[in-house]
Amino acid sequence: MSSDFEAYELDFGTITAEVTNKIGRIPKLSGEEKTQLVLNVDKQLEEVRELLEQMDLEAREIPIQSRPMYNSRLKSYKGEIEKLEKDFKRSRIAYSDEVRNDLLGDDAGSSENQRAHLLDNTEKLERSSRRLEAGYQIAVETEQVGQEILSNLHGDREKIQKARERLRETDANLGKSSRILTGMLRR
Repeated sequence: MSSDFEAYELDFGTITAEVTNKIGRIPKLSGEEKTQLVLNVDKQLEEVRELLEQMDLEAREIPIQSRPMYNSRLKSYKGEIEKLEKDFKRSRIAYSDEVRNDLLGDDAGSSENQRAHLLDNTEKLERSSRRLEAGYQIAVETEQVGQEILSNLHGDREKIQKARERLRETDANLGKSSRILTGMLRR
């Protein structure tokens, strides 16, 4: 049983080394290449989590006297995975110098240029906010119209049901009248 645990440990070490290497490369990449590497690392992290589950199951099968040693190793591996996942998250958001320059512009030191960018972005933000508010207002108005229509339909339904009931009563009365007249004619 401990040999299975040790085999899982070897796999764990190999995969985590690969993941660490790839996590270091992620910020330097961009586009499709970065996306593929992120997906690959995510898949390998899932494999490592599964290995940890297997190791946990194996540790439960080990005799009680040597179990604490394996549990402490397992605990340190779990800490290592948590650290790798944090590093992975940070590396996914990190931008390379090239991307940073694209965002800030090559002459990011120029305060006039920065001010113009800021004013332009503020204007865009205000326009977008106004559009969102207008869209929200239209949605509210549409909801009100829909409620009115539902109310009208409910009223119409009640009228139709009452008319149908009157029609049934009238039909029943006509049936009675017809029987009475038929009886009178026979006499």
